[in-house]
Amino acid sequence: MTTADNSRPAILLVHGAWHGAWCYDRLVPELTALGWRVETVDLPSAAADEANTAGMYDDARAVRERLDAVEGPVTVLAHSYAGIPATQAAADAPNVSRIVYLSAFVLDEGESIDGMSGGKISGAGVDSLSAHGHYEDPKAAFYGDVAPRDAEEATARLVLQTARSFCEPLTAAAWKTVPSTYILTERDTALAPEFQEAMAARAQRVHRLPSGHSPFLSMPVELAKLITTDAGR
Repeated sequence: MTTADNSRPAILLVHGAWHGAWCYDRLVPELTALGWRVETVDLPSAAADEANTAGMYDDARAVRERLDAVEGPVTVLAHSYAGIPATQAAADAPNVSRIVYLSAFVLDEGESIDGMSGGKISGAGVDSLSAHGHYEDPKAAFYGDVAPRDAEEATARLVLQTARSFCEPLTAAAWKTVPSTYILTERDTALAPEFQEAMAARAQRVHRLPSGHSPFLSMPVELAKLITTDAGR
């Protein structure tokens, strides 16, 4: 979505694996209330279609298309898996002023989730690297600190995620040239805080939230204030 005033700062919200732009429904009004224009994008690798074979490069193209359509400087907020296509897309995007990695993967050229797992995904015999399925016990992993009813609703909206998206390696790392911030979620059970610490070492600034993996649902007010305060520094 986009607000009418193009003179305001813009932020592009990029969702993680198995999700969609819907996951930011509570964060968007908090950001707009603080004066931000908000853009979202749906990544093609996350879909209900079991025959879907879209990968990380397709996701990166979708992110880049949204960036190209935004006037003025843009802060990119990338959650979890989205850190990878956002890093790829922002590498040569002239209007990206900052990348905010929210409990996200911050990878280097040649790296992929599959590579970090020792080839467990590509070596599993997934036909054509198509639909990889759901995360095991997503409610507990993603929404442990989210209100029970909201967690149930979010879990019901999750879709399939392609294995290809986890296997395609980065060819460009925007965090080397674009200012970046990492928001570490300290009570995360989907992406371990120790792993996040290693990823955060690649960012210029690091903040911490006492939340699980999805603070845009569990603490959207606090997250919005943290994002906008950081961007204003």
